[in-house]
Amino acid sequence: MMSVRAQPLIAVTDVEASSRWYCHVLGCEGDHGGPEYDRLKSGGALILQLHRFEVEHDHGPIGDPADKPYGNGLLLWFETDDIDAAIARAAELKAEVVMPCHRNPRPNHWECWLRDPDGYIVVLASPDDSAG
Repeated sequence: MMSVRAQPLIAVTDVEASSRWYCHVLGCEGDHGGPEYDRLKSGGALILQLHRFEVEHDHGPIGDPADKPYGNGLLLWFETDDIDAAIARAAELKAEVVMPCHRNPRPNHWECWLRDPDGYIVVLASPDDSAG
């Protein structure tokens, strides 16, 4: 059977600032770096790509920075084994909380909804069936 892995890419206004924010909150690391593009990894796996709006590379611009809100209808969802630590790191950055930590009954896990520096909604979630 074929294997598929998501490798989301979002356009951001400041790649380096967004990389620092995501790396701090998620406890991941950037493996590319720079002002135009970064790849964020956790445990060696690619979890998110950040691309500056205005940079065209070989494909043209990713999006229009004037077209706000960014990511309307998009949720960047990250499962973490230590949601309490991730929420604490987000609090250190004074991340905007869209929805405080709560139990989602269907997957029976904990969730906390945040807003990143560009306004994208980021959901931190514990593993399914971890809410007791």
